[in-house]
Amino acid sequence: MKIVSTIKEVREQVKAWKKEGLTVGLVPTMGYLHEGHASLMKKGKEECDKVVASIFVNPMQFGPNEDLASYPRDLDKDATLCESIGVDMIFHPEPEEMYSPHFCSYVDMNVLTEDLCGKTRPVHFRGVCTVCSKLFNIVQPDKAFFGQKDAQQLAIIKRMVEDLNIDVEIIGCPIVREADGLAKSSRNTYLNEEERKAALVLSQSIFLGQKMVEDGETDAKKVVAAMTEKIQSEPMARIDYVKVVDAMTMQPIDVIDRPIVTAIAVYINEKARLIDNFSFDK
Repeated sequence: MKIVSTIKEVREQVKAWKKEGLTVGLVPTMGYLHEGHASLMKKGKEECDKVVASIFVNPMQFGPNEDLASYPRDLDKDATLCESIGVDMIFHPEPEEMYSPHFCSYVDMNVLTEDLCGKTRPVHFRGVCTVCSKLFNIVQPDKAFFGQKDAQQLAIIKRMVEDLNIDVEIIGCPIVREADGLAKSSRNTYLNEEERKAALVLSQSIFLGQKMVEDGETDAKKVVAAMTEKIQSEPMARIDYVKVVDAMTMQPIDVIDRPIVTAIAVYINEKARLIDNFSFDK
């Protein structure tokens, strides 16, 4: 497995692979990898001849008061995991490699980015779209693999690829959870034992809402109210949002009469902002 830090090295290797007629998969990550990331890389190995994992904590998608500086990093541990799965190359650039001193070109989007995480993190998705479009241009993958835990991000990346005619197939992969239900996240490491236990209220509220919808509830407000009450029963939890949205537009709806995503973002003791969701195809 190669670990490279320059765009030139990535392009040279991918060109060589494609000259051999090999397919290439890309798994974009910010590192501090866990079983959720591993599932994306394993899916990449199943579907492509070669897999590139990018490990880049993208400064453009963090707001001024967010956790860019403290975001967990461990390249050695990440490399060990990647190698065990059979990843062929890690692309681990410095910010200066991705963004030149005079960088001033961005990829932005309306509608899908306006609610949920986009409402409370207004610069976030411009950073996500810009870095992913750059990665697609650098790696030129046949397929790219994203987790469904970031449901809004997945919908946005799919729309960006469609709107901009980027020649890559976007594959969404299921949420990976701990044995007790908590969705895997690099930010779970921010939590102490007591806070980790409190964080279970996220998955508990997700499972509650999911059961209501699967049992036939079509009033989105009732689903949101029940999930909100559940989260508020945990003193350490502070809600950012609990919403039922159209799966295509990511806009809130009142009646569940189409494919939906029910998404939540919750702060645990102000230490960690965690997200979770479930999808339902009516």
